[in-house]
Amino acid sequence: QVQLVESGGGLVQAGGSLRLSCAASGSIFRINAMGWYRQAPGKQRELVATITSSGVTNYADSVKGRFTVSRDNAEKTVFLQMNSLKPEDTAVYYCNADVQTIFRRAFYWGQGTQVTVSS
Repeated sequence: QVQLVESGGGLVQAGGSLRLSCAASGSIFRINAMGWYRQAPGKQRELVATITSSGVTNYADSVKGRFTVSRDNAEKTVFLQMNSLKPEDTAVYYCNADVQTIFRRAFYWGQGTQVTVSS
């Protein structure tokens, strides 16, 4: 069983910053890519940022230059530093991980954490 637990969401004013964390636990052999997605009310879930096990990153155009994704492989944790937040960043943010256990390889999701940016 693999679990992803997010933390760090909250309410912040436009221009402010937040740092999200997502810790993986369970019978994990290896974690490949990890990433963050978000879903705003009435919209589809969209990619925010991903990072491979070797540290190669990828960002949505809407967050480039403002958000930074990083990870601690030893702690099986991925982070999302969000700066210069805008009201349009308001969404539920979900952690995602490509995990190899001894039984199978699968994508897992966290429960989501709310980020609200006020104008």
